[in-house]
Amino acid sequence: MTAPTAPARTLVEIHDGTTWVPVVAYEELTPGRGVPVLLGTEQIALYRDTAGRLYALDHRDPFSGAYVMARGLLGSRAGVPVVASPMYKQAFDLRTGECLDEEGGPEGTSARLRVWPVRTGPGPGPGPA
Repeated sequence: MTAPTAPARTLVEIHDGTTWVPVVAYEELTPGRGVPVLLGTEQIALYRDTAGRLYALDHRDPFSGAYVMARGLLGSRAGVPVVASPMYKQAFDLRTGECLDEEGGPEGTSARLRVWPVRTGPGPGPGPA
């Protein structure tokens, strides 16, 4: 009798400006939550929404300066998918990184989060059984 095989894993990849970099197995992401990802020296907040869509934004909150955006609350505002900062609760469009509550950040800085291209691709093989 043969042992059952584990299903193949799907990798989540983020584009670093040069190439696609695998960062985590899609199956390890909890729907409706974010996780912090270190891509070289860049800290990125990676989200999987409850519909299974992926978003990747800068992890640094432009208002507090803290690296906390992966801990933000996912939701929607007028049909726009958003993440609310866990610090001061500003909402950011997950598709564009735009802050929906304030036009500018502290001392005239940008209130927009960088959006990172994200996709899924086939993983290297079965995950843990």
